[in-house]
Amino acid sequence: MKVGYVYDPIYLKHDTGQHVENARRLEAIISHLEQTGLRQQLTLVKPRAASVEELSLVHQRQYISHIQDVAQKGGGWLDPDTVMSPDSYEAALYAAGGIIRATEAVMGGEVDSAFAAVRPPGHHATPRRAMGFCLFNNIAIAAQYALAKYKLEHILIIDFDVHHGNGTQEAFYDSPQVMYISTHEYPFYPGTGSVEETGSGAAEGATINIPLPAGCGDSEYLPVFEQIIVPAAKRFQPQLILVSAGYDPHWADGLALMQVSVTGFGQMVRIIKRLADELCGGRLVFSLEGGYHLTALPASVKATFDILLGNSTIDDPLGQSPRSFEAPRIDRLISSIKEIHNLP
Repeated sequence: MKVGYVYDPIYLKHDTGQHVENARRLEAIISHLEQTGLRQQLTLVKPRAASVEELSLVHQRQYISHIQDVAQKGGGWLDPDTVMSPDSYEAALYAAGGIIRATEAVMGGEVDSAFAAVRPPGHHATPRRAMGFCLFNNIAIAAQYALAKYKLEHILIIDFDVHHGNGTQEAFYDSPQVMYISTHEYPFYPGTGSVEETGSGAAEGATINIPLPAGCGDSEYLPVFEQIIVPAAKRFQPQLILVSAGYDPHWADGLALMQVSVTGFGQMVRIIKRLADELCGGRLVFSLEGGYHLTALPASVKATFDILLGNSTIDDPLGQSPRSFEAPRIDRLISSIKEIHNLP
């Protein structure tokens, strides 16, 4: 099993200072992969800068020029959550280009699957706006690129970040070629992602939102995957699966109120990999989104790689949440979503 990873020190040059989304996230991931010996089992896929033409598959040219201009002027705050440094534009080009390269490597058979450890993240970026720590929507750009280059008919995007990927949803809301499925804490930033948001026109039903109440952990996420994501994916029959991999649903992560463990992420990835193997020849690409706890994040990324490599054991240094409170009931939510989307 040949598993690729995208990484380059250019991603550390997106200097956000003491912002929660900072370079220490990637440093912790790469260090952990080195210390555990896992990095040696992986195949490096070198990123390249995305071109303006590739960015404009999703983003308006005026917006792209604005991001470049802010960087050239020394950076600054784009909104209360999102900050740029002088090198952020270049890092963002390589983040989008990194997911493109991961996709090329998987589609071209260089590797069986791939994980792109990139920043800035992307799933909140809309065609016209930076938000939620995101400048360009890396995974949406890669999806549009794959549709165009490889003449694909169906791509599935699964987003398990704790926040709804409003930018990704917007990019494909009227596209029947891309199914977007999101699990996220709700109501929570950015406020989108209700069950009623299901796509428009010919793409009605191609957006599936799974808005979960705070406090959900492994025992809530896994039934959601098995009962909603699996049957929806099988009906859609994707030729490629892309994953917005946000590890901020972990119980130790301070940005949200979910209770997922490292083991839980591994189990979710195992389900996704099973779908890829069954539906699209194993073609599977992960793109890093959120995850801010500097022990939980690298451990969760390692668990993802372990599953992709076929390793049976998951190392979980933090275990289950020590918090004791009654887990939320989501049976009605699952039933409602299955009814809305006519799932078995």
